[in-house]
Amino acid sequence: MSDHIVVERRDAVATVILNRPGSHNAINVAMYRDLPDVVRGLDSDPTVKVVVLRGAGERSFASGADISEFEAERSDATKAKAYNEKVAAAEHAIEELTKPSIAMIHGYCIGGGAGLALACDIRFADRAAKFAITPAKLGLVYSLESTKRMVDLVGPSRAKWILFSGLQIPADRAYELGLFDEVTDTDALEELTYGFAETVCSRAQFSVRAGKVMVDKVVGGQVRDDEATTDLRNSSFDTEDFTEGVQAFMAKRSPNFTWS
Repeated sequence: MSDHIVVERRDAVATVILNRPGSHNAINVAMYRDLPDVVRGLDSDPTVKVVVLRGAGERSFASGADISEFEAERSDATKAKAYNEKVAAAEHAIEELTKPSIAMIHGYCIGGGAGLALACDIRFADRAAKFAITPAKLGLVYSLESTKRMVDLVGPSRAKWILFSGLQIPADRAYELGLFDEVTDTDALEELTYGFAETVCSRAQFSVRAGKVMVDKVVGGQVRDDEATTDLRNSSFDTEDFTEGVQAFMAKRSPNFTWS
């Protein structure tokens, strides 16, 4: 694995760090190549309940793809196809996590960095954060899947404004648009992110992951229960966490959920 991807653990919260602070955590091809295996490994680890994605340091989440590699990796359509497949695989791996994912955004969240952040379930940012999607400044085209993630958050006309202009959007405006879910002071971002992650860890994990499934199905266009969603809902009544949740409620104590 590239030393530009670092994994740290804090109890049941795993943090994946984009570790190139000298280049504002610009994402190189090796990082895109390695991210799927890293993320899937955490997803299969029963001791992990939440995954946080962040950049090293406090100046950048990620400033985008490493432009210094463009000549070698994206100089023509054939090379670009292979490169773009790696980018898509990394974004898919994050999006397809069965566990909740949180992007913790310090500073710049640009281009490829924005793509990874959009693939996360939730985005928390500091007030120094700036969000931009910049293909129009480079003569490139943003992928349909990444574009859909943005449209789901901000709507079609605002997504077009972001894509047409390539402008950097300040944190408070990004929050207003729906790109960020919370914005706070830089020195409070870590507490906000990990405080929320710990709250999620304390909840019934079957419910948390089923909630993610349900929301993703709605975003995908499903509007009525089918056999799969009905079975998922009904199966919760057979879990030990349902029994524990009811008993804790009746006893007026905090539940001790064990399903993972």
